[in-house]
Amino acid sequence: MPYDTLRESLRSVSFTTPTPFSDDGDRVLEERIGENVRTLYDAGARVFIPCGNTGEYYSLSQAERIDVVETTVDALPEDATVIGGVGGSTKNALELLEAYERAGADAAMIMYPRHTYIHEQGLIEYYRALADATDLGIVLYKRGPLLNETVLDELSTVENVVAVKYAVNDVKQFSRVTQTVSGDVVWLNGVAERYALAYALEGAEGFTTGIGNFVPEPVLALESALSAGDWSQAREIRDALRPYEDLREETGGGPAFGSAKNVPVVKYGSELQGMYGGPVRNPLIELEADDRTRVEEYLEELEKAGHLTSPSA
Repeated sequence: MPYDTLRESLRSVSFTTPTPFSDDGDRVLEERIGENVRTLYDAGARVFIPCGNTGEYYSLSQAERIDVVETTVDALPEDATVIGGVGGSTKNALELLEAYERAGADAAMIMYPRHTYIHEQGLIEYYRALADATDLGIVLYKRGPLLNETVLDELSTVENVVAVKYAVNDVKQFSRVTQTVSGDVVWLNGVAERYALAYALEGAEGFTTGIGNFVPEPVLALESALSAGDWSQAREIRDALRPYEDLREETGGGPAFGSAKNVPVVKYGSELQGMYGGPVRNPLIELEADDRTRVEEYLEELEKAGHLTSPSA
């Protein structure tokens, strides 16, 4: 896909898809991947990000990552855009880029670096090595301070770096970098629906969604309202979806880290909507009974408000 075409496709909402596992969590269920993404496509989704954090990237083997992206590409029509998650060591990342390119993916999202010791120049060289090794479009994934303004500015001028997923809840800094970074990149709001209005006003041309996997209609309607500048409608939809995002941000049962409920909320919501969710893998845990009830109640509220029909209907 030409880079300009890829940039244009990203000026929308990108669905970060979960990975369906067997009941024991041992196997990836390829047929369920196909069923889920085709259901989303029929609902209006056009941009898909398998093997992101919602897809439990760090709980997948290299072979599973390749299989998930290949299966996603094969299941979707040619007008869909598929962006596979890539990360880890340079050798592992290069292996994935080569495999995704063979599979027919359109781009790769480079996962936020997870290394104990990182040098700014070394990080720039890491991203450049990956971009130079592929014809795929590259999406940078900012989830913390390592991808600072200097790094983003340097990398934004690389030909196939097409977008930045800005997943840090700091609209002040976001407003600044959209003005100071010199390259031609599409800025994506990576903190989802709750902050879609604020980030759109400050330069985000698209956003990523997790809950869109089981409530695609209101998420797509939110994107349409933002594109049209209908802030009143966008605010109404945002407020209706806010309970899900608040729940996903919470810790799990007992002592836990933030956002521990993120992925299991998406998977359980998918089950309720007639799609396949399935279990999560360690180090994630399943939702407790009271949280499952909350997901059910939120769905009922969306349906009563006229924002929802079952994606399997």
